[in-house]
Amino acid sequence: MRFFNTMTRRLEEFREIEKGKIGLYTCGPTVYDFPHIGNYRSYVFEDLVKRFFTFSGYRVRHVMNITDIDDKTIRKANELGLPLAEVTQKFIDAFHSDLGILNILPADVYPRATAHIPEMLDLVSVLLEKGFAYEKDGSVYFSIERFRDYGRLANIDRDKLQLGAAVDSDEYEKESIQDFVLWKGKKPGEPSWPAPFGAGRPGWHIECSAMSMKYLGAHFDIHMGGVDNIFPHHENEIAQSECANGQKFVNYWLHCQHLIVDNKKMSKSLGNFYTLADLRQRGVDPMALRYLLISTHYRKLLNFTFANLEMAGQALNRIKNFVFSLKNVSNPGEATPEISVLLASNQNAFAGNMADDFNVSGALGVFFDSIHEINQKMDALSQNDAANILAYIERLNSVLGVLDQGDSTPLAAAIEEKIAQRQAARKNKDFARADAIRSELKDLGIVLIDTPAGVKWKKE
Repeated sequence: MRFFNTMTRRLEEFREIEKGKIGLYTCGPTVYDFPHIGNYRSYVFEDLVKRFFTFSGYRVRHVMNITDIDDKTIRKANELGLPLAEVTQKFIDAFHSDLGILNILPADVYPRATAHIPEMLDLVSVLLEKGFAYEKDGSVYFSIERFRDYGRLANIDRDKLQLGAAVDSDEYEKESIQDFVLWKGKKPGEPSWPAPFGAGRPGWHIECSAMSMKYLGAHFDIHMGGVDNIFPHHENEIAQSECANGQKFVNYWLHCQHLIVDNKKMSKSLGNFYTLADLRQRGVDPMALRYLLISTHYRKLLNFTFANLEMAGQALNRIKNFVFSLKNVSNPGEATPEISVLLASNQNAFAGNMADDFNVSGALGVFFDSIHEINQKMDALSQNDAANILAYIERLNSVLGVLDQGDSTPLAAAIEEKIAQRQAARKNKDFARADAIRSELKDLGIVLIDTPAGVKWKKE
């Protein structure tokens, strides 16, 4: 398996630290607002990577932080005139709901910054003791001139470092290459915690270093995020972590490119800013959105358009219709060697594409080639063949995550009841009632298909 390491700017073979196990840290949401679809491009890609590692036999320990204290969250709480915890909890709940809707597997740990202040204070203290940090005007700053590797991840020219200058803001432009804040002195209108170097609150960057160290150790395998995290956030994480621990922080850095909308940067002022809730109100299938988000290689810009979303839905429906046909194969007989060989070959090709820098477009190409080839043999398939093909689809979907994991029992039971009512209406020659039930189900996205074996149903 190989993929592009942002630190070295080249494709590298993956070698885990501990055989068969992977420590994975992904930057989670800053909970001052509802996440937009650009955020979910990163989260869905991270889910794809995690799923493929699991598919490949690794045991993944996944940590995703929740930033519930920073400049943005404080500003939001002050604007609303509400306690910080009340504001952030609302967006944390929405985030977890969205993860479920998009079929994103949960992390093993979701550490919140506000619950890890002691760990951050310990880390700041170590950096002060080792001479990598200094106190100024009640705050504590990291001295970038004292870390000779500063700028490697973001490919910054060290001659441009503004030595001795300090910046308090959590987020800033690449041109502002200055000493960054580890601990912010107490200010009016901001929450604060007691500290040996004066009451205050943590800077954004110290949060992820402290929490990743607690749950994954001082040195772990993979750190992921969007390209916007490279500088200053990830650059600063590396500096403070390696200086505190005296060892390499992370072996592999993976970053996902931006999502744009209609070839423009997503912006509320342009009216092209979408949350998952916005799209669902438009009737968008979340799995079609997930399909679209994974279908472009992670190192390329993804251009979101509703035309592309419709095409993703069509591709997904092709898979669903294929699954529907397989579930209705009725020919008896044993599994045929030809089908077994085809499935094994295609699964290997799928995995080979994914192992090559997560080439999901190539993997999807293999998947659809197998659908095309098997569809030509559909009439001759045995039930055992169909069962083997469905198992093959389930294995591939364990990586892609684009198919619903089956209809819920209450939904299925309700639909079956409607079908029974329709059958009773037809038996009584009440065809108007039967047609009305069919139309009612169609409005719910359920299509009825009359077959010699009885009435079948599927989701559109």
